Amino acid sequence: MTNYLKRANELAIANIEEGGQPFGAVLVKEGVVIGEGVNEMHIAYDVSGHAEMIAIRRAQQRLQTDDLRGARMYASGEPCPMCYAAMAFVGIEDVVYSASVEEAAASGLMRSQEIYEDLKKIRTERVLIQSYQQKIGGLSPLQVWKNK
Repeated sequence: MTNYLKRANELAIANIEEGGQPFGAVLVKEGVVIGEGVNEMHIAYDVSGHAEMIAIRRAQQRLQTDDLRGARMYASGEPCPMCYAAMAFVGIEDVVYSASVEEAAASGLMRSQEIYEDLKKIRTERVLIQSYQQKIGGLSPLQVWKNK
């Protein structure tokens, strides 16, 4: 376990040296590394280019599956809400990380902590994004899905 977390931290440090942020991730299933990633937002200008997202994407492509149950994520930092949600969607139930969201915020990387705090609020009290539900007439995509 320690070796995978050490690898995630090594990836993160190398990413800093290449102009990126201090995030690296290693995804392991049954003792085999199935995906690795670093924060690539500075390269691809893609908001989903977080280390965990890259590791998940690579594992899914490698294994040709949307089901990564039984895999464990090792990350240099506690996953942000987007990465946390992605892990939940693919069935990853276990993550080991080095630095907490609070430690990241103390280092100047505050957005994850801000988002986690905003998500704790009820919809009408959230401040980062205002969302509104609006119904329209016609066939609903969810009705189509339910009836298929």
